[in-house]
Amino acid sequence: MQISIKAARVNKEMTQKEAANKLGIDKKTLASWEKQKTMPSADKIALLCSLYEVDYDNIRWTAL
Repeated sequence: MQISIKAARVNKEMTQKEAANKLGIDKKTLASWEKQKTMPSADKIALLCSLYEVDYDNIRWTAL
C-alpha cells in the first residue's frame, strides 16, 4: 500500500517545518512536494525515505 509524502511525514509526527529543517530545504519546497506541484530530486527522495523510514516503493509520488 502506498502513502503520500504528507502521510509519511504525519506518521512520523513531524510538522512541515521540522521535516524541512531536517531535509535542509525550505518549508515551501516541502509543501510543493506534498501538493505534487514539484518533484524532489533523487538525493532528496533518498533523504525523505530515510527520514520517514519508508521504502521508495511505498510512497505515492504522483496523483492518483
